[in-house]
Amino acid sequence: MQFDYKAVFKTNLKTIREERGLSQKDLSSKLGVPVSTYANWEQGRREPSICDIFKLIEVLEIDANELFLI
Repeated sequence: MQFDYKAVFKTNLKTIREERGLSQKDLSSKLGVPVSTYANWEQGRREPSICDIFKLIEVLEIDANELFLI
């Protein structure tokens, strides 16, 4: 059985954003990306670059594991 990192990532990303009380628009603005780009990450249509992942970690003040672990 293969682990679905993409599904875990999109679920964790949305959960963390909501826990922080941020809208997609708020977070995309803090990250400097279009809302549509951010929405695609949460919906699993696109994957962020490694640079964007580092920005997410910094802006959300989280450990990388929070994005990728169940």
